[in-house]
Amino acid sequence: MRENLIFGINGPVVTVKGHTDLSMMETVYVGNARLIGEVIKVNADSTTIQVYEETTGLKPGEPVISTGSALSVTLGPGIIGNIFDGIERPLPEIKNKFGAFIGRGADFNAINTEKKYSVTVTVKPGDKLKGGDIFATCPESSAIVHKAMVSPYICGEVTEVAADGEYTVNDTIVKLKKDNGEIEELTLSQKWPIRTPRPIKKRLPATKPLITGQRVIDSVFPIAKGGAAAIPGGFGTGKTMTQHQLAKWCDADIIIYVGCGERGNEMTQVLSEFSEITDPKSGKPLLDRTVLIANTSNMPVAAREASIYTGITLAEYYRDMGYHTALMADSTSRWAEALREISGRLEEMPADEGFPAYLPSRLSEFYERSGYVENLNGTEGSISLIGAVSPQGSDFSEPVTQNTKRYTRCFWALDKALAYARHYPAINWTLSYSEYTNDLSNWYRDNISPLFMSYRDEICSLLLEENSLMEIVKLIGSDVLPDDQKLIIEIARVIRVGFLQQNAFHKDDTFVPLEKQFKMMEVILHLYHRAKTVTERQIPISKITATGLFDKLIQIKYDIPNDKLQMFDLYMQEIDEELDKILK
Repeated sequence: MRENLIFGINGPVVTVKGHTDLSMMETVYVGNARLIGEVIKVNADSTTIQVYEETTGLKPGEPVISTGSALSVTLGPGIIGNIFDGIERPLPEIKNKFGAFIGRGADFNAINTEKKYSVTVTVKPGDKLKGGDIFATCPESSAIVHKAMVSPYICGEVTEVAADGEYTVNDTIVKLKKDNGEIEELTLSQKWPIRTPRPIKKRLPATKPLITGQRVIDSVFPIAKGGAAAIPGGFGTGKTMTQHQLAKWCDADIIIYVGCGERGNEMTQVLSEFSEITDPKSGKPLLDRTVLIANTSNMPVAAREASIYTGITLAEYYRDMGYHTALMADSTSRWAEALREISGRLEEMPADEGFPAYLPSRLSEFYERSGYVENLNGTEGSISLIGAVSPQGSDFSEPVTQNTKRYTRCFWALDKALAYARHYPAINWTLSYSEYTNDLSNWYRDNISPLFMSYRDEICSLLLEENSLMEIVKLIGSDVLPDDQKLIIEIARVIRVGFLQQNAFHKDDTFVPLEKQFKMMEVILHLYHRAKTVTERQIPISKITATGLFDKLIQIKYDIPNDKLQMFDLYMQEIDEELDKILK
């Protein structure tokens, strides 16, 4: 290894003068403290490095040591249930050594190299293996079986296999003779550069929904498995709360939660909540299928930029095993701010609002790594990406929000007015949209009901009609409206408060199965259609509201348990009886 000397230091950016053998995107150790850095610019007479740790105390003249490899993460059993920083250093290990704050130059194995796993070998001598093939399995947690795979660019014939038994991640499990005659020793772990997407066989159409149990998402603005969604919202609108709900209840096999530049107490809340929650899928702790990456606002800014790529690489690894993964990035605005800070220190030409000109391409690189795919080993897996965006002053015209909209097909716009009115999730139904509805319509038709999408469309049109009617009401009041329009306002109130609003702390309302969501839409629209026939007979709407049916339907989300859907028939019967009395 050639040694080079530091010439200049500007925050997390370090310069080495003179010709070096360092290559672009190479990982290096900076200074006597061996801080982790990455080469981001190479000239004939200088090299620029961004350092992923605090550079306080670093001095010119200290060495920069090459590693010869790109910034990579270790992939293997031991990732699930762990919490890492932005460059995959295990925070529990760091806490045990340094206490509450990360020590400079902390060098830890990402996964425990001493723990033994009960390994079952799935190949035999003479088998031909190619990249992505599974050669061994072991239980990683109570909910996840880890599948050890051949690295994507290796192939050959199995010459030797270990017996089933207890092994560490670095023990040789299989020996492979490559085409050139070399022997490759396969272990339970492998390295992968975080900025390089893992290869796949082909992309598949996204035709299955990611079921979240949140009515405004599943029924009105659905996201597909393998889809990408943005949650933009100002301070206090509930971005983190919405992502917590999605992480807790969505039907992905594995959750990867990236806290990128967020407050430390939020990540503490995630840790404590997830360890206490029982996973509805397995009955085990939710942490048994969750990975947390914490890069809080007081951690070095350059590591914040890497944390997103670390998260997506872990997601791709488990996708390659045939799992459906969901990655929550909270928030990509803080990640973009890290890009802006480093770009400013590099004296690059700024674009909109000081962000670098390559912000759109970086966002597209990230969101394009989502998708429903066929893996190299023939299994199917997916990565669903849900990125929170924090526009300053809730201004959705700022660059991060606008560029994110270009690369996501689902946009859940959070509204400050709804949040302050305690309407959660505070997703504004007039600004939000989902382009997955047509792709998913066949799934809803075959698995829930042929009427599901028509009910959804009618509810959306009623909300839009109410929105335009409320403009008239603000000007001249509601008294001048005809009864059919007053009915629209009444039924839209039922939809808003009784259907779209959801209580995360109520046992039956925090997660609502799709069957109940469909029944709720059905009973609300049944009341609307029956009430419409009454108003068409010139009967005042005040007589319908006097029955209390509208207020009763608002409470069905609490009054009907998720496992007693037959109770909806009683409500339909009561609606018919009450309105028949009025007609008589």
